[in-house]
Amino acid sequence: MIHAGQAEPATARTAGPLSGQLRVPGDKSISHRSLMFGGLASGVTRITGLLEGEDVLATGRAMGAMGARIERDGKAWVITGTGNGCLLQPEAPLDFGNAGTGCRLTMGLAGVYDMETTFSGDASLSRRPMGRVLDPLRRIGVQVRAAEGDRLPVTLHGPKTAAPIEYRVPVPSAQVKSAVLLAGLNTPGITTVIEPVMTRDHTEKMLAGFGAHLEVATDEDGARVIRLEGQPVLTGRDIDVPGDPSSAAFPLVAALLVPGSDIVIENVLMNPTRTGVILTLQEMGGQIDIVNWRDAGGEDVADLRVRHSELKGITVPPDRAPSMIDEYPVLAVAASFAEGETLMEGLDELRVKESDRLSATANGLKANGVDCVEGETSLLVRGTPGGRGLGGGTVETHLDHRIAMAFLTMGLASQKPVAIDDAAMIATSFPEFMGLMRGLGANIE
Repeated sequence: MIHAGQAEPATARTAGPLSGQLRVPGDKSISHRSLMFGGLASGVTRITGLLEGEDVLATGRAMGAMGARIERDGKAWVITGTGNGCLLQPEAPLDFGNAGTGCRLTMGLAGVYDMETTFSGDASLSRRPMGRVLDPLRRIGVQVRAAEGDRLPVTLHGPKTAAPIEYRVPVPSAQVKSAVLLAGLNTPGITTVIEPVMTRDHTEKMLAGFGAHLEVATDEDGARVIRLEGQPVLTGRDIDVPGDPSSAAFPLVAALLVPGSDIVIENVLMNPTRTGVILTLQEMGGQIDIVNWRDAGGEDVADLRVRHSELKGITVPPDRAPSMIDEYPVLAVAASFAEGETLMEGLDELRVKESDRLSATANGLKANGVDCVEGETSLLVRGTPGGRGLGGGTVETHLDHRIAMAFLTMGLASQKPVAIDDAAMIATSFPEFMGLMRGLGANIE
């Protein structure tokens, strides 16, 4: 598992302007789903641009353990799938390391099969609640054995024949929505998911691309209703994974904060369910030019030109949270350098990420001289333009890759260095982070 070894502390310091062009790794959400759907489809799926982080590779190993053949061919990954409905019982527990997305989605995919599947993970993932996925699976007829609090390890055994359900997602969560839809792939009849607040829609788009039949509509209350026809024939396809906007957020914020910076981030996914942080930073005064718009396999992608900017505090509307939930730590860092106050609300989902990401962010800011107030579901940051007096602290990352990268970003612009207690887990989502940032001129060691 990724965090079993010795901690790798790191420190970021101010340097000259950041400049150059870069490509961030492939989108994590699309990478997970590419391996899953490719492993399930009939025929061959060829994936380029896959994020080769530990989280995604754990999903690939799980699909291989259930019968898919996954091979590397140069820079591409070639998958020969089992065919929908033909996954095999794994011989050992599926170890997802720190991969919450891969674990929860695979629970939905494999849990409805008439076989026993056990899910495990590292210490961080084992603390995260799985009940929000297990509850709808129980309604479908899945037998569940889990550790206290519906936590890992979890063993699932599906019914002889799964029963389709209509499920209203209680909190905005693409993982819960996707797990129910994936369960519907091996369930006869129509599986219906209702989400009052739209979340990232990669699952719906990719299912349609692989040949599933689904309809998306809006009901009289404005909720999004997704109906999936069960037991479709899925067919392999070629996928070029665009750059991950969550990973792009770190060099983007760094360039906004470091004086004189001017960079271009190429091939970034611009799905509107994922671009909340770009919109928010533009509202704060960030110079972010979106150029070279194009279509890539049904998803919008573009290049981002980012230049140093004087930011101003704003109130971020809570309904924007689903489109930028992973970017709040680095947005809070940006807010630390803005003029005035930035209020972020609707952050309850941050409490159940790889860490209690809301507290980890607030504590990291305070350790580095930032005036902030942590609420139950909010964060208020009072900025210091130019970063005067900021930095000088060591941040506890709590094995959370986004906390680690956010505060290394902070150290590039603060008056004093910023240290983190461990950088090892950055490999879960952005293995190239250190090298790419140094290539732009960042001082990280």
